[in-house]
This record gives sequence, structure tokens and C-alpha cells, in this order.
Amino acid sequence: QVHVVESGGGLVQPGGSLRLSCTASGVSLDNYAIGWFRQAPGKEREGVSCISSGDEERYYASSVKGRFTISRDNAKNTVYLQMNSLKPEDTAVYYCAAHTRYDYLVATLGTNVMQPWGKGTLVTVSS
Repeated sequence: QVHVVESGGGLVQPGGSLRLSCTASGVSLDNYAIGWFRQAPGKEREGVSCISSGDEERYYASSVKGRFTISRDNAKNTVYLQMNSLKPEDTAVYYCAAHTRYDYLVATLGTNVMQPWGKGTLVTVSS
């Protein structure tokens, strides 16, 4: 049985940092591109970042480029999203999603076509 958990969210002040984790059991992430998207109340879903299965390619939304870094540790079956210089507008529930095709994941991450793997983790940026 596949089980995916997003974790690492919390309350942080503007300018602070958090590291989110997307950890899977029951499936190996080795052959999957993994992405993060976020959903804030009253806002459209936004695809934040993707990493290819072999770590050759990474995608970042313009809103987070230079502040967020995606990485993966296949030995731990985990993908991370390091978030620095956080802003109030980064407040959202963050979800991870996966697909065997990186290009397809990048194209659909910000749409309802791509379903989340876990229940998400809440990030709140506030003073």
C-alpha cells in the first residue's frame, strides 16, 4: 500500500526558513519525477517546483525562484523543499505529487489534473 506524507510545515516569521519533506512508503520514488504545489485559501493552486527522477532537471515557479530549492534523497525515499526568505504570500498548504514523466508533471502541477499524493502540510508565514 502506497503511503505518502508531507511534513515540515509550521509557523514562521517573514524572512525565515522551513524545509518540507515528502516521504513515501510502499513505492520507490526512484522512477518518479516529484513536484510540490500549494493551495492557499481564496487563491488558485500554484505549481511551485519539480525535480526529475534522475535529478537532472528542476523547475521553479517565478514566485519562488532563488528562494526555494528542491532536492531528493532516493536512499531515504524522500524529496525535500528548502524554503528560505519566506514571505506572507507563501502561506498555503503544500502538497507533493508524482508522475513518471517530468515534462507532464511540470505542465500539470498547477492544475487539478495532477492529484496530490498526501494530505499536505500547512505553512504559515506571519509576524
